[in-house]
Amino acid sequence: MVPELLCDGPPDAERTIVLAHGAGRGWDSPSLVAIAEGVARAGHQVVRFEFPYMVRRREDGTRRPPDRQPVLLETWRAVIDALGPDGLVIGGKSMGGRMASLVADECGVAGLVCLGYPFHPPAKPEKLRTEHLAGLSTPTLIVQGDRDRFGTPDEVAGYLLSEAIRVHWMPDGDHDLVPRKKSGRSAEENWAEAVDVILGFIDRQR
Repeated sequence: MVPELLCDGPPDAERTIVLAHGAGRGWDSPSLVAIAEGVARAGHQVVRFEFPYMVRRREDGTRRPPDRQPVLLETWRAVIDALGPDGLVIGGKSMGGRMASLVADECGVAGLVCLGYPFHPPAKPEKLRTEHLAGLSTPTLIVQGDRDRFGTPDEVAGYLLSEAIRVHWMPDGDHDLVPRKKSGRSAEENWAEAVDVILGFIDRQR
């Protein structure tokens, strides 16, 4: 079943990018909204959707854990099938981007964008979620805060990642790419930089 799709940007745009949310917040999380709207303003269509557990949470206000992985992956497959994989760029925030990375090669999409990839759970660096990334063939951009507790620069440098993957480190960013005040940067500046990096990546997938 195809979930409700929230679309920004021109529907007849040459390129469409689909962004899924992370585990804790839905399609209206501040970082996801800022990046989706920024990419859409550049002339691309940006599509967001919510996984079934988040839809139910929004309906009755009951906080639920994420759906099991098979449900998350099937939701992604349904969205990709509805939009068509040709020229499609998929990805999203944390869990949403990770699930996209698990179906990207299978579904034959044009590109993958992960915002704060959860390389491992916080404080559990031994529980890696990287095995499939070594053989990933889909062109991939990971935008990661350099203070992200789900994967720091030093940690990621030691992982075996496919040559199709490029990691862009966001200055002083946390898991939402938000810097500390003492850094001299704002969340809005980091999100705008993320938009610029994503636009450059999308332009190369032609």
